[in-house]
Amino acid sequence: MNTKKQWKQYWFVIRELTGRELKRKYSRSKLGILWSVLQPLLNMAVLTFIFSYMFRRSIDNYPVYYLCGSVMMSLFSSGTGSGLSALADNQGYLIKLKLPMRVFVISRVYTALVNFCYSLLAFIPILILFHIRPGWSILMLPVLVALLTIFVLGISYMLSVACVFFGDIRHLWGIFITLVMFLSAIFYPLDRLHGVSRTIVAHNPMYLFIHCFRKVMYLHQMPDGSEISTLLLWAAAMYVIGLQVFQKNKNKIVQKL
Repeated sequence: MNTKKQWKQYWFVIRELTGRELKRKYSRSKLGILWSVLQPLLNMAVLTFIFSYMFRRSIDNYPVYYLCGSVMMSLFSSGTGSGLSALADNQGYLIKLKLPMRVFVISRVYTALVNFCYSLLAFIPILILFHIRPGWSILMLPVLVALLTIFVLGISYMLSVACVFFGDIRHLWGIFITLVMFLSAIFYPLDRLHGVSRTIVAHNPMYLFIHCFRKVMYLHQMPDGSEISTLLLWAAAMYVIGLQVFQKNKNKIVQKL
């Protein structure tokens, strides 16, 4: 069987696994996948109420500012958070089915990407409410999302391996996600920080992803060439390193499971 035909079959499996994950996630919810739109909107309402007074003079259209950071962070957190347990949760399939182990990690990240696309629908009423019309810069949106997805996939490869040998990584990663969230300037402007704290946030790749997303979505600015180059390097580096770690430990994973 040629490689192209194999990957067509694998892509079918990925879509089926994604459908299963979405059904499982919303199986007991009356609103179902609509929560992918409602959740960022409700979070935005709460955080806007809390922080709008603090930052109303330094951030125009604060709800849009927050929502840009929130949806990008949700792709990172849900993609890596579910990707880390992709192998451990599918032990039976890994043993019974002759599929590349990568398929299970890819399906988890793809599920997070689908949820992200639904979350983008939350932008429509917000942009209308604040009279913001997307400009030509929005054409960069697919590029940013693709780079972030590759970045997330690389990290998920490494985490999925770690989870097989060290199950407590699930709990530790949740704490790390919280740290990354507060170091990504989702709630506050970067110019409020000084010294070491500002340097740390400015060099956080998730801050740069969010910063470029804000430029594209409501500032009507194209990301600088240096910003895109940096994101490309982060995405490529994480993917290559993650895939190498994954491939190097494949046999050990099978033995452990």
